[in-house]
Amino acid sequence: MAATPVEVKKSAPVPTTAGPPDVWSSFRTEMDRLFDRFSSGFGMPYFGRMFETPPMLRLGSTLNLPIPAMDVSEDANSYKLTAELPGMEEKDVEVALSDDLLTLKGVKKYEEKRDEKNYTLTERSYGSFERSFTLPDGVDRDKVSAEFAKGVLTITLPKLPEAKVEPKKIAVKAAA
Repeated sequence: MAATPVEVKKSAPVPTTAGPPDVWSSFRTEMDRLFDRFSSGFGMPYFGRMFETPPMLRLGSTLNLPIPAMDVSEDANSYKLTAELPGMEEKDVEVALSDDLLTLKGVKKYEEKRDEKNYTLTERSYGSFERSFTLPDGVDRDKVSAEFAKGVLTITLPKLPEAKVEPKKIAVKAAA
């Protein structure tokens, strides 16, 4: 086998990333952009952003516990935030309200120990998350409540009386 010299070009070093790429963050950004483009046609902001904290204030998750997705709904009397937190109990969850910032924190701990004939196996995992939301105007901050049942956290944000506006029905007429 002949040895053939190969010319190697020197170029700027390729930057390395600290970890695997966050494809879900990229996906969420694209979905937000899509919803923003759709809703901007009606002159309205994207509803999901009303409760979101700006990205620079948003705290991420530690270890492998993902930040829970939140369902947001509104009726005539209140807003409701719902999060599924499987495997957690109410003692693992903290909800705090400071000025216009509602913060949800959680810690999940797991430990399993097996003693077998020739060995002992102990598995532990720990994870925490924190998520904050800026409250919209018209929320009665003194009556905010949270319930936890069967792994589902529901936070109720009652509206102030002046914020409870009944929608006005507008008749749609056929064009002549």
